[in-house]
Amino acid sequence: MKDNGGSAFPSHGSMGEVSNEGMTLRDYFAAKALVTLLPIWEKDQNFDLYTRVWNTADGMLETRKP
Repeated sequence: MKDNGGSAFPSHGSMGEVSNEGMTLRDYFAAKALVTLLPIWEKDQNFDLYTRVWNTADGMLETRKP
């Protein structure tokens, strides 16, 4: 299973438990990468935008590891 980085914005209940995990950090990174790469893709559609988005997100997660 691919490392998803855990929750990007977990919310905690009154007892400290995670009550809503929300989107994964990988999804959040992919969304940020999409915003950056979309203008480039609109000019040059010769690359697979979604593959590049997920590869960028995976690279960002890898960079965070100690």
